[in-house]
Amino acid sequence: MRVATHPGTFHADDVFAVAALELVHGPLEVVRTRDAEVQAACDLRVDVGHRSDPETGDFDHHQRGGAGERPNGIRYASFGLVWRAYGERLAGSAEAAAAIDERLVQGVDANDTGQTISQPLVDNVRPMTVSGVVAAMNPHWDEELEPAEEDARFVQAVALARGILEREIASSASFARAQRLVREAIRRADDPRIIELERNMPWRETVVTGAPDALFVVYPKADGWGMQAVPRELGEFANRRDLPADWAGLAGEELAAVTGVPDAVFCHSSRFYVSARTREGIAELARRALAA
Repeated sequence: MRVATHPGTFHADDVFAVAALELVHGPLEVVRTRDAEVQAACDLRVDVGHRSDPETGDFDHHQRGGAGERPNGIRYASFGLVWRAYGERLAGSAEAAAAIDERLVQGVDANDTGQTISQPLVDNVRPMTVSGVVAAMNPHWDEELEPAEEDARFVQAVALARGILEREIASSASFARAQRLVREAIRRADDPRIIELERNMPWRETVVTGAPDALFVVYPKADGWGMQAVPRELGEFANRRDLPADWAGLAGEELAAVTGVPDAVFCHSSRFYVSARTREGIAELARRALAA
């Protein structure tokens, strides 16, 4: 199967669009050309052709009026058009596809369509974005490459993008599994204020939004057990209940003496995390934190 896109400087938009189509269709022969007849003869077209129609294999946003925008106003570029057509199929669910669209696709589309979605908070310091990483794979202005060498750079960029996209898809599936396990832990909790997990996993969103009485989450770790305070809101550092003030910053014997728990290991100075060597130890720390 052949996919046509433009030659010259490539962007994250067309690179990720081709990467996503490879995940859908398997290996693709990439044809980078401005020749309209050659483009039309290909099975798929990305960022060329002035048409948006997944039925015909067209994913372009350069036609007059563009290719539409999301409810939040971020316009669709070619990556977004491919993801809109195949995201749910690739991610496994509409929810996972929407999460990846928010986390990855929309930023790439906004960069390509000239929409500013972030501002630096410190002088002119700007974090490197995935669009910047892809752009950096282009030849420098004074670097002379043959067309075949330029195409090879594009293929390298697609391989990088495909790896990122595969990890995002796997991460979304993993997060969905974690949500189910955390919900089960919430249901079986003897005390709704303490949620015990079978292992450390992403729990904040599910606990903050689905367990209004939860104050602490405990879980096993490689060298013992940990306990974290539940935030008041997602994305905030303030907790529903901090760990006791006299535990803050202590470790080892000092923490054991203050808490009365012999195998207590460490308490963070910000009072959101404490650890112990055993399940019994972390359970006792949880009880004392509740009683403080």
